[in-house]
Amino acid sequence: MLSYLSQYEEVFGPLRLLRFLTLRMLFAAGTALFIGYILGPWLIGLLGRLSFQQSFRDESEVGKLAELHLGKKNTPTMGGLLIFVSVSVSVLLWAQFNVWTLTALFVYTSLTSLGFLDDYLKVSKRNSKGFPSRGKLIWQSLTAAVTLVILLNNPMSVDKVQELWLPFVKNAVMTQMPLWALFGFLFLVLVGASNAINVTDGVDGLAIGCTITVAIVYSIMAYAAGNFIISEYLLISHVPGVGELGIICAAIVGGGLAFLWYNAHPAEIFMGDTGSLALGGLIGVIAFMTHQAVTLIIVGGIFVMETVSVILQVMSFKSTGKRIFRMAPIHHHFELKGWAETKVVIRFWILSLIFAFAGLATLKIR
Repeated sequence: MLSYLSQYEEVFGPLRLLRFLTLRMLFAAGTALFIGYILGPWLIGLLGRLSFQQSFRDESEVGKLAELHLGKKNTPTMGGLLIFVSVSVSVLLWAQFNVWTLTALFVYTSLTSLGFLDDYLKVSKRNSKGFPSRGKLIWQSLTAAVTLVILLNNPMSVDKVQELWLPFVKNAVMTQMPLWALFGFLFLVLVGASNAINVTDGVDGLAIGCTITVAIVYSIMAYAAGNFIISEYLLISHVPGVGELGIICAAIVGGGLAFLWYNAHPAEIFMGDTGSLALGGLIGVIAFMTHQAVTLIIVGGIFVMETVSVILQVMSFKSTGKRIFRMAPIHHHFELKGWAETKVVIRFWILSLIFAFAGLATLKIR
């Protein structure tokens, strides 16, 4: 919204600076950081007074892990609301609205609503079940379907959204994907990313720290894809207007840092599904719209690792009756091996940075 003030540079010269996307990205990150930091104590106090505490599985379900996480029982959840408000207000202030930004905000709002409903059912019923898994999948599927309808019915996005790009390849693999394939691809990216971050959210600071590194990478990728000169030089897809998604990614970084201030061990608040499901879906749809969806497998390597560990654990137990890991997701495996929670988180952050750098390298390797 504030970017449109650049039209009045004749009245006040410095307003012309608002034309520059990079400057607005910095402002978006700073605004989200400020809002999140200021609102944090108030939201923590409110959720505490409402008794919206995280529900944990008991010892009969998770064994020794219940003892390790005993001190977390009175910690409020739904901290994803803090990130949502920080990111949304910042984006409304600094982004220029087009089909890309509005679609991203739609996905974020839809999945935040789903996560909030799931968390509310958990805290109101005092159990860890929440919203039924089938209901979540239907909600996510409908979100993907509406997203595709929006993108296919806008002249700015209808042609570009049908292209399929892969890392290390300098041209589009497909210029017009069939509708069924396009929906299937978007569904896998959006739902997969949403559930992957949800799986990763299990110890203080882990999910949000890794999300921040991914958002930094996609802020760069969105900026590059929206800039004709840079995209031509890197031989990546040029998507007019998609650079504005860099504003959203920058806001995620700022809002994520503010949340991490209060989520660092020992956490004062958990993001809950309100945050994890929504941030995953938002990152996924941004990756899809910037034609860097497959690259998300590399950039979000931690999320892939966590998800695969769950899949392998389930497959192994169902087929052989034996477990590969002491517990899945894999961060719990290392906790049960005796690693301190902070050590698990910091080492996973290091891996996340390595995956992020590897993902950025794909922009140059064509």
